[in-house]
Amino acid sequence: MEELSTSSIVGLSAFVAGLVFGAVVQRTHFCTMGALADLVLFGDGRRMRAWLLAIAVAMLGSQALASAGIVDLGNSFYRASDVLWLGALIGGLMFGFGMTQTGGCTSRNVVRLGAGNLKSLVVLLVVAITAYMTMNGLFAIPRLRLEMIGGITSTDQGIAPILGLDGSSALLPALAIAVLLVLFCFKDKKFRTSGKDVTAGLVLGVLIPLGWLVTGVLGADDFEPEPLASFTFVAPIARGLIYLMTYPSASLSFGIAAIGGVLLGALLAARWAQDFRIEGFSGLDDLVRHLIGAALMGVGGVLGVGCTIGQGMTGLSTLAIGSVLTTLSIMAGGVFGVRYLERGSLKAALRALLPLSRPEKAGPERSGG
Repeated sequence: MEELSTSSIVGLSAFVAGLVFGAVVQRTHFCTMGALADLVLFGDGRRMRAWLLAIAVAMLGSQALASAGIVDLGNSFYRASDVLWLGALIGGLMFGFGMTQTGGCTSRNVVRLGAGNLKSLVVLLVVAITAYMTMNGLFAIPRLRLEMIGGITSTDQGIAPILGLDGSSALLPALAIAVLLVLFCFKDKKFRTSGKDVTAGLVLGVLIPLGWLVTGVLGADDFEPEPLASFTFVAPIARGLIYLMTYPSASLSFGIAAIGGVLLGALLAARWAQDFRIEGFSGLDDLVRHLIGAALMGVGGVLGVGCTIGQGMTGLSTLAIGSVLTTLSIMAGGVFGVRYLERGSLKAALRALLPLSRPEKAGPERSGG
């Protein structure tokens, strides 16, 4: 029997992990955009706490692996490049606003596509095209110039050097942050008693260090080692489209295989729960809004080097400074986008965010997403 190559082992493992990711997100309705909308519009913080719990678990698990010497997170692209602060800020704002116009971030749109939502197919195609244009095409030169203007040369983006610690000592600050996040999450009774939100946070959080294990251990090869990576969606969606069009000359990466697993996992979960249904655009305005949002996510996701999962969970698990900046910018852009959808204009949305503004209270039910 022919022995599997390292890339095949990594791809198969990523696909299985993606199956779990997609099924869990579909069954629990985990969605960062939806979490923001729930919190801003309805005062419901359960899904936001699920995301924070996932960050805590991902951070603790990832730093435990690094502290044990199993993986070197300093080799991840989150930590091994310069601090591109301007791209993080602009890209994060673009991505955050864009995801509110498409009903969810890139990962959520993959899951929605698996459940039959054809709007998400259009969104993902536009994300893939605009992201690839920003990485290697028409928008690459402006991106590089932006990085030259707003970049700080650094040998390690991690917060450990700032605290006077070496990379192997980052477990202590990670533990402190994780404990604070867990205490905050479980302080809320509604969250504690919400089994699906707790499950989403725990399972999705565990999948991040699992990704490091797959690429850093199973992907270790003396001749062609796999790049150290875990779950992220914007760049892999772009490369996945190229992979589909150029197979078999293109190579299968962890990210591409994981997205395939997420799509199938969501499909199986939706079929199992009888939630699968074909859905299209309600009209021209709906189409235009999704197209604009998808383009913003594609460009913004590359400028910010990630999404709510890629930076908001995977990047933060490495304790990278750039991930903190991008995640905060995504949240800011998302809040503004939610207010824009609520108020109907950019000016009204900005006015709603002013300190003296008093937004109307809405009902107790959750938002979509």
